[in-house]
Parts: sequence; C-alpha cells; structure tokens
Amino acid sequence: MSNTLPHIYCTAFLGVGVVASGSFQHVVTTVQKSLSDRELTQLLIFDDSTGKPIDVVFRGKTDDEEEQFGGASGTEVNHQSTRRVGRPKLGVVSGEVTLLPRQWEWLKSQPGGASVTLRKLIDEARRAGKKQSTIRESQEATYNFMTAMAGDFHQYEEALRALYAGDLDRFYDFIDDWAPDIRNYIKKLAINAFSEENGT
Repeated sequence: MSNTLPHIYCTAFLGVGVVASGSFQHVVTTVQKSLSDRELTQLLIFDDSTGKPIDVVFRGKTDDEEEQFGGASGTEVNHQSTRRVGRPKLGVVSGEVTLLPRQWEWLKSQPGGASVTLRKLIDEARRAGKKQSTIRESQEATYNFMTAMAGDFHQYEEALRALYAGDLDRFYDFIDDWAPDIRNYIKKLAINAFSEENGT
C-alpha cells in the first residue's frame, strides 16, 4: 500500500549519470519502467538527506512497491510522536539558577533584567548550535556520497579536506572536473556544509 512507502527524496545513479530524482515512489517507478533488469542490478539509489545508499530489491513489475524498500539507508520513516507537556499558558517554567555574585550583578544590570537576558542568551546559543548541527549534517551527507561514488576520483582526498575545513572555493575547485551529475549532486548535498562567510 502506497501510504507505507518511505517519505523520503532520493536520487538514482546508473554509473556516473542520474536516471531519476524525486520521491522514493517516483524514483522506483521511473527506473522500473525505463531500465532493463541488468541495469537495475547496477543501479544505486541515494537518500537525499543523508547521502547514504538505499537498498532496494526489485522484483519485476510489481505493484507492491513497498516490498522493494530494503530499509538499509538508516533513514527513519516515522519521525512523529504524540506528546503532551503540562505547562502554563505562557510557556514559562520557573527553575533554580546558581550563579556567582558578579554574574548576578551583570544580569540584573542588563535591559529587561535577569530573566529576559537569560532567555536571550539561551536562544542565541540554541541558534548557534542548530547552525553547527546543520553544517555537520550536510558535511556528513556529502562525505557519505563522495565515499560511495567518488572515492577514486582525481583530488578526492583534497576535496574532503576542503569540505571539513569549510573552504568552499577550494572544494568547488577540486570537484570541478568530476562527472557533471556526480559534481552537481555533491553540490546539492553540500549546500549547507559551509558557514555563511564562506558561502556563495
């Protein structure tokens, strides 16, 4: 049943060329219709969010497409959980904070007082942490795909070093002469791998 299909987006490669891209269901249907059985055995499908290959077992022209998902990509299909938290209407929770006297003095001297300042500091730290997490996830997805598809490409190791060093220009230079579909997909995976100051 189609509602049990993985809700992921992926890209299928035959050799160094893209043959289909989009939702999992679209990619599976497209490659089944357009490729021979021999070509299907050589096909590699990658999860667009993780850069990891997805194991798909093609069993002919079956309508039961959910059987074709091998589940080896490590992607969790169900991310939602129902959870109710008992909080006051304003969402404010009181708690205890232990600080040194000089820290309390600084907090109290800030506009809005200690509570407002603490909330601002926490929100800023959360935003910074989320940004770093996004960069790491993009780097990891790019690494996963490059390892699988470009490990023997010219300047592969140099490109990886530039990726983790956050050097966008050098990274693009190193992958510039790679197969176009490989290079373009790497750029797609690496879209959030570099900090804003090094971005395009």
